[in-house]
Amino acid sequence: MVVKSTAFAEGDSLDSQFTCDGAGKVPPLTWSGVPAGAKALALVVDDPDAPRGTFTHWVVLDMPPGTAALAAHGLPRGAVQSKNSGGGTGYYPPCPPSGIHRYRFSVYALAKPTELAEGTALDRALRAVESNAMAQGRLTGVYQRKQ
Repeated sequence: MVVKSTAFAEGDSLDSQFTCDGAGKVPPLTWSGVPAGAKALALVVDDPDAPRGTFTHWVVLDMPPGTAALAAHGLPRGAVQSKNSGGGTGYYPPCPPSGIHRYRFSVYALAKPTELAEGTALDRALRAVESNAMAQGRLTGVYQRKQ
């Protein structure tokens, strides 16, 4: 699977509008190459460089398998969000405490929907994605706050 954005390319810096220093918008994402047998899609946005271990900024579960894009205006019908590492649901914009951090936007093709509810605990959601993933694509951007 291939994940792309019109807002940044692989390894590029995220514009501040997608971070805590700006409006905290969700960057536009598109993907292709979803396997024919996929029954659902999931999106996980995380920061592997967080001081206390990987910080998960957003988890979207059970998007229809025909979904090919995600924009700031809303989620596809049937999709739900689990808790993020900040304890809420929804997109938690990048806000690194220091240094340059990587932000991974990973889309997973799932062999079956997770059927988890909105606000499901993060660890349960990530286990469901991992256990049902049949393919994955990733786009990584970086961000460093201006001091």
